[in-house]
Amino acid sequence: MAKKTRRHGDDIRGASRLAVEATKGVTTLVEDMHRTIASGPAVLGKPLRGPARLLTRLVYGSIKGVTDLAGAGLDLALQELAPALGEGEASPEREAVVAALNGVLGDYLEASDNPLAIEMAIHHDEPDTTRAHRLLVMVHGSCMNHLQWLRDGHDHGVALASDLGFTPAYLHYNTGRHVSTNGRALAEVLDQTVRDWPAPVDEVVVLAHSMGGLVSRSAVHIAEQEDLAWRKLLRSMVFLGTPHHGAPLERGGNWVDVLLGVSRYSAPFVRLGQIRSAGVTDLRYGNLLDADWEGRDRFEMAGDARTPVPLPSGVSCYAVAGDLSRVAGDGLVPVDSALGRHDRPEMSLDFPETHTCMAKGTAHLDLLDRGEVYDTVREWLGPT
Repeated sequence: MAKKTRRHGDDIRGASRLAVEATKGVTTLVEDMHRTIASGPAVLGKPLRGPARLLTRLVYGSIKGVTDLAGAGLDLALQELAPALGEGEASPEREAVVAALNGVLGDYLEASDNPLAIEMAIHHDEPDTTRAHRLLVMVHGSCMNHLQWLRDGHDHGVALASDLGFTPAYLHYNTGRHVSTNGRALAEVLDQTVRDWPAPVDEVVVLAHSMGGLVSRSAVHIAEQEDLAWRKLLRSMVFLGTPHHGAPLERGGNWVDVLLGVSRYSAPFVRLGQIRSAGVTDLRYGNLLDADWEGRDRFEMAGDARTPVPLPSGVSCYAVAGDLSRVAGDGLVPVDSALGRHDRPEMSLDFPETHTCMAKGTAHLDLLDRGEVYDTVREWLGPT
């Protein structure tokens, strides 16, 4: 894959913006706590609410105003200095940190036009123009990036290229955006990629890890609705630890919001739990469509209101679930969720039994390099 370069000044600008916003956020949190405590007991009707509000608005408003002014000046200065700070190759370490940041705050980074927001792209080596290609689209999971398919010296894409002749193409995307937003973007990017490929593409296969499976299913749904050309070339999809029906950790995080909101004294801390991105909250139940989240408060403890989306017809679909036994899953995704099983029949995904695999003793990230997992995937995608 071509080396990606970054302007060092853009990274510094992005980090400085976050520092300014963090300062303002903490100031607002303290202001709310101060106002709540100073306004007096609720049983007395909060007799000091008016004076407390006036005082805190004056003091904390001044702090936020100065922070805004300093932040704007710093951003402008760094923008002017960016060319002088030069460029450099984006190291795996830098990409990992930025990917994790995007996973947690990616929707905010995008909305605030922060230079650290990841733009969706597909990375691949220069294609061989003398032959048709079996395009293997690699879609990473939450808080990760396209370089992290390489783990402990193994990369499923490279290995499948060597063993089965695939051409791997690695998606890089902002995992903090809604799954459906990324799904729509992926559908369009894949359509353009196949159209612009310098050699014929006679087959598209998707290999997705974790959240990447949800984004891929969403992309296929969009491609079917809009009759995109690449959908007709899609032959197989392999899901590694995909939370088709959600992940308990996100539901646990949502309960924290509810419990903190019980008391007016702890209520200001709810915003700390609500830092997590739209992409993270989509993992609560496994949202795929805009309709699964539009018009809803994504931090409310509402029930599973997803529209059922079956596996795509005419496509061989496979699922691997990690199983650590003691937790009935891979540590993040339960076995039933990874294998598409659900109490409601209309929500269950119909993976044939021969198209599923239980990887014993395998944690969520181990699905990326465990030999038994690769052998199974290779057998599924190999000649029939």
